[in-house]
Order: sequence, then structure tokens, then C-alpha cells
Amino acid sequence: MAFEEQIDVTSHLHEVRTSAIKNFENKGFPTKKEEAWKYTSLNAILKNEYSVFPKHENAIEFAEVKKYFLHEIDTYKVIFVDGKFSSFLSATTHDGIDVCLMSSALTKPKYKMVIDEYFNKIASKDESLTTLNTAFANEGAYINIPKSKIADKPIEIIYFSTGVENALMVQPRNLVIVGENAHVQIIERHQSLNENPVLTNAVTEIFAQKRAIVDYYKIQNDLQSSNLIDNTYISQKQESRVSVHTFSFGGNITRNNLNFYHFGERIDSTLKGITIIGDKQHVDHYTLVHHASPNCESHQNYKTILADSATGVFNGKIFVEKEAQKTDAFQQNNNILIGDKATINAKPQLEIFADDVKCSHGCTIGQLDESAMFYMQQRGIPKKEAKALLMYAFSNEVIESIKIPELKQRITKIIANKLGVNLGFDL
Repeated sequence: MAFEEQIDVTSHLHEVRTSAIKNFENKGFPTKKEEAWKYTSLNAILKNEYSVFPKHENAIEFAEVKKYFLHEIDTYKVIFVDGKFSSFLSATTHDGIDVCLMSSALTKPKYKMVIDEYFNKIASKDESLTTLNTAFANEGAYINIPKSKIADKPIEIIYFSTGVENALMVQPRNLVIVGENAHVQIIERHQSLNENPVLTNAVTEIFAQKRAIVDYYKIQNDLQSSNLIDNTYISQKQESRVSVHTFSFGGNITRNNLNFYHFGERIDSTLKGITIIGDKQHVDHYTLVHHASPNCESHQNYKTILADSATGVFNGKIFVEKEAQKTDAFQQNNNILIGDKATINAKPQLEIFADDVKCSHGCTIGQLDESAMFYMQQRGIPKKEAKALLMYAFSNEVIESIKIPELKQRITKIIANKLGVNLGFDL
């Protein structure tokens, strides 16, 4: 078991891992018989014989992967190759903030108090793939922003898969702790470098203390031989503000489990996403915002464009406890289907046990506005460009909320590429 040769078998961490593997053995991989996985089957991807621990050290040159970095600005970088840390590609720091490795945090005595307090404390003990990760995770990013510190530049976490193994399963584990009045921006990406199958089962725990601000961006634009299951758990305390943007453009099967938990008043949670897929790609967004305290807000806005035989799922849940009076929770899911074979399954959910709240949800499914297309073509815009402009305008509400200008430019370029046009913007 990962780390076990370095861990005292009497330690709390050993107990956590042992309990997690027992939980996974009891439940196994999720199936469509479970309500939460009703529209997503893992059967096809589980037929591969995955290597869990790569046999070789696989080095890659920066020139091979430069295009995947946000190189327009300086960033801290925590980079992994086939699940192993790459010191050559990384730029970490302990200067005022901690941007380093989970393996260091899990095995070095100086981190013990932090690990005992935070590791596996907000992640689900019942969700089977999360427990599998807890049992076997062998590396990831550890980020600790102390009280009143502002990270001076964004942090990039990138997991590269070289494809040297015939099929590879990696289980990254990230832990992000943001202290009182601290602020951090994080960009996460998983990227395969050839067509060999990859299954990534990632877990990220984020702890936002009082008045902390966290902006987290997930870029999912992988090859279609790659599959991603992303489990993110977020604990927010009083007056904290956390936003997670998820951009799903690539991959074969992508499942995003995004869970927010409130522990204090005047909390703000933002969940936004853009999905643009085609062929037989599948993206499933499963979100939860658990309002447990009064006077808190949450905002969900997911835009989906599906072409060819692609399938999408949006299952968004807002849960409001009896004590969570004055909650303001908003959820919106808009979907465009291009052609007759694309499919979307949408299931917005509200469970409200308080009587003084403002909660709303909306869901739309349709095709591009033919009259708008006609109007644009009448003014000399070719049909392909008119179609792309309408789809970009559909996505723009989410794009405009990106707080890193260089990332906003990058996402705009990716969308233009996905739509097959040069949108002609001044980037």
C-alpha cells in the first residue's frame, strides 16, 4: 500500500487507510443501479488491465508539454508524470506559503498536526471511489496558505500521463488549506500525451477558513482515450468565498463530483462550468451545496453544448438545513444539443427544511436559435461563424467570471478551437 513502508502501523493515517480499503471492498465500483450513477456506466473503462504503480521513471522535456502550462504569467507549479513528482518541471515554495507534495506532508513529522486535523476530514467515507483513493493515493499537491497571506501568483497542478504503460490508473490526492483572510488561485489539469488508456481517480480536499478566498479552476481537455473521476470536497467557514470553475472539453468519460459544506454564516459558494463535447464523449456533473448555517449564498451556473452522439449529465443538489434561514441559493443549467443524437440528462434538486429562504433553479434544453442564425447570415456572417458566435455567446457568462486574465484568454482559445473557428477576438 502506498506510503505504508514509511508509516507507523499504529498511526492515525494507517487506520484511515485500512478503514478506507474495507469500505471500498464492501461497496466496490459504483454501478448504474445507484441513483447517483444512474446515467454513467464505468463498465467499459474498467475492462482494461491498469497498472496502478508505474514500473518506470518517465521523464519528459519541457518543450513537449510547454503548451499545457499557463506560460503567459509566472506561476508556482506542482507537476506529476505518471503519478510521480517531477522536480524538473515543478516550481514549489516554502517561502511564506507551502506549495509542495502530499507525500512529504503525509510522512514528515513537522506536518503531522496539520495532517491529523485535515486529511480525510471532509472527503466522503462512503463514496466508494473516494475511499479507493484514500486507501491507495500515492502522491498529489499539498498547499497551505497561512493566515492573512495572499499567494503572490497562481498555482498550477498538472498530472501528465506519458502512455509508456499500456494502461495506467493514477489516484492523485490534493489537500488545500487556506487560512483566515488568506487568498489563493489554483489551476488543475490532467493531460495524457498519447492514446494509451488512462483512468484518473482524483480526490481534492479544500478547507477555507474565516474570510478566506479561493478561486479554483479545473481544465479538462484530455485525449479521448482518457477517463477522469474527480472528487472535490470543500469545507467553508464564516465569511469565506470559494469559487470552482470546471471546463470540460476532452476525455472519454468525465465525472465531476463537487461538494460544498458550510460551517458558518455569510459564506459564498460559486460553482460554474462549461462543457463542449462531441463524438461519443460523456461528461457527468454531480454537485452538492449543503447549507447548514444562516445568511449564506450559493450560485451554480452550468452551460453545456453537445454534438454528435455525446451525452451529458447534470445532477445539481441544494440542501438547506432547518437552521439555515436567510439562505440565498441559485442554480441554473442550460443545454444546447447540436443534431439529433446528442443526449442530456438533467436533474436539478432542492431539499429545503428552512422556511425563510430564497432558492431557485432553472434548466433549459434546446437547439440554436434559427432566427438568430438567419439574422447573422443576412448580415454577411457565414453559417459556420454565426453558429460559433452564438455558442460562444451562450458560454460567455461563465467565461467572464474567470479572474485570471491569461486563463480567460486560454479558455477562449480552447473554445474557439473546439468550435472549429477563429472567433477573431483581440486576445
